[in-house]
Amino acid sequence: MQGELSLQDSMKTNYVYGSSETELFDIFSPILVGFFVFFFVFLISGIGLLNERTTGTLERLLATPIKRGETGYLIGYGLVALIQTIIIVLFVINVLDMVLVGSIWTVILINGIVALVALSLGILLSSFASSEFQMIQFIPLIIVPQIFFSGIFSIEGMADWLQVFANFMPLYYAAAALKGVMYEGLTLSEISNNLYILLAFAAVFIVLNLFALKKYRKL
Repeated sequence: MQGELSLQDSMKTNYVYGSSETELFDIFSPILVGFFVFFFVFLISGIGLLNERTTGTLERLLATPIKRGETGYLIGYGLVALIQTIIIVLFVINVLDMVLVGSIWTVILINGIVALVALSLGILLSSFASSEFQMIQFIPLIIVPQIFFSGIFSIEGMADWLQVFANFMPLYYAAAALKGVMYEGLTLSEISNNLYILLAFAAVFIVLNLFALKKYRKL
């Protein structure tokens, strides 16, 4: 009996990720960072452009000889979204003391790309909304489903046909990248595939934006 006790006393637990003080929130917190960045940028950019359109500012601007790509909406809102993203990241890490094993610069880069995706998507959907209320209605259609595929809930436990939808959710790739850097300590090269996919989402939304703005241009 004494030999068994001494054996148990000599056993040590090695953690691949985290430590004995790691809580469940530490695992999910990186996912929440990406979600908040995506949500706020999507909402502010969508409603912002909607106000520009409903007040007639957008139509007057597009009636000028400038090209659609030179309107500056994406760049203007993009700078605001970048500043907002940096503030969110610094706040959750320095004030809320969320777990961060990897580089904070990589976290800012990931969230910057997430903000670009949310920005381009928000502007795209705002062109189809006629009021702020309709823009809000896109939240349960666009934002809420992504929560279920972001990793907060086990995707492997879903039906096979349902797991396919995760491949079309930007937050699925954003959450994987953020969790990899903030919790697992992965480097930029190790999560680069997720970033390439997010950039592909942004590129598609930006191209669709050019076609969506076409209907507001006066010939």
